[in-house]
Amino acid sequence: MRMFLKGLLAVVLGFVAGSAVNMGLVMLGGQVVPAPPGVDTTTTEGLQAAMPLMGPAHFVFPFLAHALGTLAGAFIATLVVGRVSKVPALVIGLLFMAGGIAACFMLPAPRWFEVLDVLLAYLPFAWLGYVLARRRA
Repeated sequence: MRMFLKGLLAVVLGFVAGSAVNMGLVMLGGQVVPAPPGVDTTTTEGLQAAMPLMGPAHFVFPFLAHALGTLAGAFIATLVVGRVSKVPALVIGLLFMAGGIAACFMLPAPRWFEVLDVLLAYLPFAWLGYVLARRRA
């Protein structure tokens, strides 16, 4: 029971940390690569309307946010739970992946980005976060 609670705490802390990294990079990306003129990206409807106007450069920061948010979350989860289990890191990867898949249905992003994002940003970076945290521990 104690190990389960420690794992649950690891997932919660990892998810919060990963979400903070994700949001920080999304916000930074809007300043580095501004949205096309005249679009409102603060709402889902505005993002849906803006997607056809966006080029590949507009998708760099969302990919980095998803990948590095997952990496940070898995890293923190692994540090919290210790070297005994990779499950919390993989749960973080699956949680973020579920969010990425949900976004594919909500926002009409280009198919190339959706495939790249779902295949490369979540589980591989969760695994990398686990490996990096194990080396540090």
